[in-house]
Amino acid sequence: MMNIRIGDRELGVVLSALLKRQHYTAALNLRKVCGNPRDLLGRYLFGYGHYPTDVALKRPDGGEISLRAYTRDDIFTINEVFCRHDYPVLPADRVIVDFGSNIGVSAAYFLTAAPDSFVYLYEPLPTNTQRLRTNLHGFEARYELNEVAVGNMDGQVEFGWEPTGRYGGVGVQSGQYLSVACIDSNETLQHIIAVNGRIDVLKIDIEGLEGAIIQRLTPAIATRIDRIYAEHVFTSNPLAITHDYLQFGSIARFSRKH
Repeated sequence: MMNIRIGDRELGVVLSALLKRQHYTAALNLRKVCGNPRDLLGRYLFGYGHYPTDVALKRPDGGEISLRAYTRDDIFTINEVFCRHDYPVLPADRVIVDFGSNIGVSAAYFLTAAPDSFVYLYEPLPTNTQRLRTNLHGFEARYELNEVAVGNMDGQVEFGWEPTGRYGGVGVQSGQYLSVACIDSNETLQHIIAVNGRIDVLKIDIEGLEGAIIQRLTPAIATRIDRIYAEHVFTSNPLAITHDYLQFGSIARFSRKH
C-alpha cells in the first residue's frame, strides 16, 4: 500500500494528530495568533522556508511580538506554546519558573500572557541562551537567566546536545556532549519560594528528567506551587496529596488542591 505523505510526515499521522484535542486547539488558534499563518503552516507541515526567520505573533495581552526561529524545530515549539497552549498562564500570575527555557519561546509567552510576572529561566546550552536573549529583547528587567542544567543534584554533568538545541538534556545520548553545571531542583525551588512566598507556574521540559523532578518534590515545596506543567506521561498522579492531575497529550498538568 502506498503511503501518502504531507511534507516529511505520513498523511495518516497528520490526520490522526488533527483529531486530538490539543492539535485541534492549535489549528484553531493558528490564524488568530500568527501574523502569517500560511507561512507558519507551510513550515510546520511541509518544511518550507529558510532559516533563521522572524515569526510575527499576536501577544496574549493584545500586542505583537516577533520571535526568531533558527530551525524548523523552533516552529514546532512556537506552535506548541503560542497556538496549542501547552503551558497556559493567567494574567494574574506573578512568579513563573521555566526549567528548560531553550531559545525563549515559552518565556516570551509567559511574559506577555502574564504582564506583571517575573520569570526564572534555566538553560545550559550556550547557543540557546544567546538566541533566548535575542528573542527576549526588551524584557530584561522581568526575567533572570541561569545558564545551568536542573537535576537531582549540584555539580558538573554531561549534557547531550544536537544542532537544533531542542532535544538536549542531562544523560541524553546524542553523540555530542558538553560538561555543564547542574543545580538541585528542590533547592532551587525552595530558594525561589523563600524569596517570593510561592510559585504560580512551574514548567519542566528538560528531555528526560521531568518525571524524576516531579516525583522528588516534597509536600512542603509542592504546596507552594499552584500549577506544574511537565513534558512527561505518568501512569498515576505522583502528587496526589497536593495536586490534581490531567494529561494533555505529552504534557502532564498539575493543579494545586484548595
